[in-house]
Amino acid sequence: MILYGAEAPPRHGGDLSVARRLFPDAREPFIDLSTGINPNPYKLPRLPAGLFSRLPDGEATEALAAAAARAYGAPSAACIVAAPGSQILLPLAAALARPGLAAILTPSYGEFAPAAQMAGHAVRPIEGLGECGEAALAIIGNPNNPDGRVFAGDALIALADRLGARGGLLVVDEAFMDVGAPGASLAGAVLRGNIVVLRSFGKFFGLAGLRLGFALATPALATRLAAALGPWAVSGPAQVIGAQALADTDWIERTRRRLANAAKRLDSAVPASISSAARACSGWRGRRRRTRCTGTSGVAASSCGRFPIARFGCASGYPRMAPPGIASRLPWPPFDQLSGPGDPSCTETGQRGWHWPCSLPTMA
Repeated sequence: MILYGAEAPPRHGGDLSVARRLFPDAREPFIDLSTGINPNPYKLPRLPAGLFSRLPDGEATEALAAAAARAYGAPSAACIVAAPGSQILLPLAAALARPGLAAILTPSYGEFAPAAQMAGHAVRPIEGLGECGEAALAIIGNPNNPDGRVFAGDALIALADRLGARGGLLVVDEAFMDVGAPGASLAGAVLRGNIVVLRSFGKFFGLAGLRLGFALATPALATRLAAALGPWAVSGPAQVIGAQALADTDWIERTRRRLANAAKRLDSAVPASISSAARACSGWRGRRRRTRCTGTSGVAASSCGRFPIARFGCASGYPRMAPPGIASRLPWPPFDQLSGPGDPSCTETGQRGWHWPCSLPTMA
């Protein structure tokens, strides 16, 4: 297994070309646990050739917005802005707030802080919703990446109210809400006026290369975001595929059930050397070692920047490992520390990484 450390490329998971260069003798295919992308993607429909030769049209744009509003629970299609991935929306949403102090949940997705800084904000890391102080902007992941924290809707709305009292904005990144609890999304609350919800299409539908994401906001804020994106932000093929997939409620429900069952199977696949460790939906507490495997196992996982947490996927219900110093700050139940012999294929490196036995089986 490869655990990318804070000093090692790539910046984000999913780049197996780096893994193959580092470990050319690794078993193929790689078991890529470094991202939260569904490995069983939505089946692509047959598309007319003309869709690739003409510009996206208004009807397809409207159809995609209507499908997204229904799927995500937005008040109307006028509250939807489609974009080439939710990543590009982060700095644009941050720019909706007046420049000032941005409260960024820590640990969190590594692009939150740069996005806020691009929009002219000074960043303050916070560990809880009550630490926003005089921030003009707060960016919260729900479920949070990488630690899997899930925040109650009432708590987030209360935060939005506190921010709104001084003209501030709450941005909630719901990239993994497709597998969240029913009713946990703030999509239906965006008409309160100072809430922007971001949704990712590619992760749940397993089509990350399509580059499709959405912002949900009041029609006035949605209009500003759309203007910042400019015309033809989403390709014609992405519009058609996105609208069809978001309307396919049977596939969505089957996939939610399958992912829930897969998380349970992953729990049961914990190697015997740590089988005595307690388990929970959020992850395992373990001890940090400055090691990484040579990669001959053909398994890639991702560490979480300067926070020594190894993640396997990002949605709530997938495991993570953290050292006591970090795990004590996270809302995980207390676990036994990992124990058992180290894997002989692991070697000391100067990178921050995690040991994990290399016998993890492939999940069907």
